[in-house]
Amino acid sequence: MSEPVLYSQEASVVTLTINRPETRNAISERDVVDALVGHLERADADKSVRVVILTGAGTAFSSGGDLKKMAGPDGAANRRPIESRAYYLEGIQRIPLTFAKLEVPVIAAVNGPAIGAGCDLACMCDIRIAAKSAKFAESFVKLGLIPGDGGAWLLPRVVGLSKALELTLTGDVIDAQEALACNLVSAVVDDEELMPAARRLAAKIAANPPVAVRMAKRLVREGQTMSLSSLLQLSAAMQAIAHTTADHKEAVTAFVEKRKPRFGGG
Repeated sequence: MSEPVLYSQEASVVTLTINRPETRNAISERDVVDALVGHLERADADKSVRVVILTGAGTAFSSGGDLKKMAGPDGAANRRPIESRAYYLEGIQRIPLTFAKLEVPVIAAVNGPAIGAGCDLACMCDIRIAAKSAKFAESFVKLGLIPGDGGAWLLPRVVGLSKALELTLTGDVIDAQEALACNLVSAVVDDEELMPAARRLAAKIAANPPVAVRMAKRLVREGQTMSLSSLLQLSAAMQAIAHTTADHKEAVTAFVEKRKPRFGGG
């Protein structure tokens, strides 16, 4: 069987491609979870990587759970509750916990339907760009289920409480333009322009000092749950570090000398 998630790097940008088009890139099975978590951790640990782009092979971003396996004799409905609990904790729930630890920025290039856990996977990313053919649904309720992968925490932080509840309680499918209108994505582009647009955005981020980019991302993420006073304390500590970096000195020097800075990552 082919690799469940493909890892490729060009310059300082890594592209991860969920490579299960036969299941519309379902992410519920252990091999996909292991590969996705492993590749994200690899990219985060590699200081030559400044940005990650996440997309799906074929015509879907991710269908979320593998419904055929779910309906089979070994599916969740036929497991004991203690087995189902372990299935989630040791499986798909490792994905949002991994994303929460990342310092490298991640762009979701949503190339098609992002359904259920696939929608939540897009929400785990820092920035989302959608192809015009993309569709989104927090569709668990349609199957008599709830978001078991962290969607109830993720979605309200992306689109706000009211819209998150509307999407969660109706299970409705929305198109890319409605996703743009509710801030689920930050841009919608023609299908053939999706990856070029994602790479252009990645290049703009990668052009900045990588230490500052990673710390700035961490501050914004921590700010989702921290008090203002605690965030200011963390900001002061990180800023003290930033002032000592070679890239900060290079940025100031380049400004004074009226030239383009050359950032080396130090």
